[in-house]
Amino acid sequence: MKIPRDVTGTEAVKALRRLGFESLRQTGSHHIMRRGGKTVVVPQHKPVKPGTLRGMLEQAGLSLEEFVEAL
Repeated sequence: MKIPRDVTGTEAVKALRRLGFESLRQTGSHHIMRRGGKTVVVPQHKPVKPGTLRGMLEQAGLSLEEFVEAL
């Protein structure tokens, strides 16, 4: 499966919330979220670049399929 290229930072935050992540804080244009011991930094860009999105999924310990399903 290919990484979606049209995901905004706001959509990514909503998808991570559906997957159980909680918002800790927002510093500038970066949203910090946590679930258990995993912390994810989500930039509020339109759209989020594919490499950045892949890095976010690695930080979160999620597969691409899980994330796309939550969108």
